[in-house]
Amino acid sequence: MRDPAYETREVIESARAGRGFDAAALGLWCCGDLSGLARACVAIVGTRAATPYGRGLAFRIAAELGQAGCCVVSGLALGIDAAAHEGALSARAPTIGVLGSGHRRFFPRRNRALAERILAAGGAVLSPYPPDQPAFRGQFLERNGVVAALADAVLVVEAPSRSGALNTAGWAAGRIPVLAVPGDVDRKHVQGCLALIRDGATLARDAGDVLEALGATRSPRPAPSNPARDATSSRLLCAMDGGALDFDEIVAASGVAASAALASLAMLELEGAVESFGAARYARVETPPGGEHHA
Repeated sequence: MRDPAYETREVIESARAGRGFDAAALGLWCCGDLSGLARACVAIVGTRAATPYGRGLAFRIAAELGQAGCCVVSGLALGIDAAAHEGALSARAPTIGVLGSGHRRFFPRRNRALAERILAAGGAVLSPYPPDQPAFRGQFLERNGVVAALADAVLVVEAPSRSGALNTAGWAAGRIPVLAVPGDVDRKHVQGCLALIRDGATLARDAGDVLEALGATRSPRPAPSNPARDATSSRLLCAMDGGALDFDEIVAASGVAASAALASLAMLELEGAVESFGAARYARVETPPGGEHHA
């Protein structure tokens, strides 16, 4: 991995201007591009000893969040963390990993190639420790605090009763939404998740639940009265000029493929441009050019 450049707290904050971000340390060592921090950031964390089901779920949720315009943050550990980074990469979305060691003492070594792919895809690998700092046990708890500080929501996918993922959730509690995926009550891999839900964390079944939590708590970003839209978003908004439509009607009227429409609608909802009613009905919130407000 190439030598990191030192990034002060001011540099990190500038990437999240107006988002109320406060770095968890005086500075972070950084390789890569920090522009992903300007998006809604979701930390996806869990056990290193993940089951195939848990890894698959983390991958799928991360991919869907990436398609919806989110940046996925995690700890570059084995198991759930790695699956979350992989899911974001599959969606060609930015993802940011935070190490518990210095960059030149990379740990775990098995994920070094994953980190290189994150950088090549336009993401970043951060560390609160100087490049030659070895990995020590207590540093991973501090690393978890950085992961939580970078996030707008934390999702715990699989975690036993004693897990670093619960520590990450603890850093986030009371500041941002904490969500947990449930599981069978007799499975040790989810005892931590069940405890989080018992203690007030939001039950999460899929990426939609995470997006809903983000939309309910994040302050809307300031935007011009007629923000620039990509072609897909513009076509979807035009389709809803006449009022609320079912998802299938939006796809038919806009000519946008269903998969692309779903991702764009999720992002438009996060931006406050559209409002959803139930699972598959949407209405335009902003005023169309030259027209009346539709809701």
